[in-house]
Amino acid sequence: MEIMRLVVAGTVGAGKSTFIRTISEIEAVDTDKAATDETALLKKKTTVAFDFGRLAFGPEMALHLYGTPGQARFDFMWDILIRKAHAYILLVAANRPSEFRYARQILQFMKQRVRIPMIVGLTHMDCLEAWDLETIKISLRQLEGKGHPPIITVDARDEASVAEALITLMQLLMQTREAAENSMNSP
Repeated sequence: MEIMRLVVAGTVGAGKSTFIRTISEIEAVDTDKAATDETALLKKKTTVAFDFGRLAFGPEMALHLYGTPGQARFDFMWDILIRKAHAYILLVAANRPSEFRYARQILQFMKQRVRIPMIVGLTHMDCLEAWDLETIKISLRQLEGKGHPPIITVDARDEASVAEALITLMQLLMQTREAAENSMNSP
C-alpha cells in the first residue's frame, strides 16, 4: 500500500485540526494544549506539535494527514512535517483579513523548503466578516494562472467539503507526477 503524506498548514484558528478530525477514519491524534498567548482570544486550546489522521483513498493508497501548529514559534514543526510531505493545503480564515499577510509568510516558508503540489483553502466563508474570493486572491497575491495554486473554499466541519479539497489536492498531485514522468520519458 502506498502512503501519501499530506500536510494541513495555516493560520491559527483556520480549521486545521477540525479538517483532520472531520475526514480521518481513525480517531485523530492531537497535541492540543491550553492557549496561553493571543491565541486564547480565538480559542481555548491550540495545537503545539501536530495533528494526525488517516484516510484510505482507494484499496492501494492511504493518506496520512498532518496538521501543523498555527503559531510561528512552532515553525520547527512546519519544517519537520513539510519536508516529508507529498502535497499540502494552506488553510486561511476568510473572516480574518488581518492574518492574510501571515498566511503569505507561511506559504513562503513552505515554498523555501519544498516544491510540491499545494492548494489554498479558504475557511470561514460563511461568516459575515468574510472577504469575497476575488479580494482574498488579490490580498494573498495568489491570482489565477501559471505558478499560482488553486484557491478553493472549504468548510472544515463538513466531510463532503473536506473530501472535495482532498480530491482536488490529490488530482493536482497526480497531474504533477504524470507531467514529471512524461518529461523524463520524452527525448
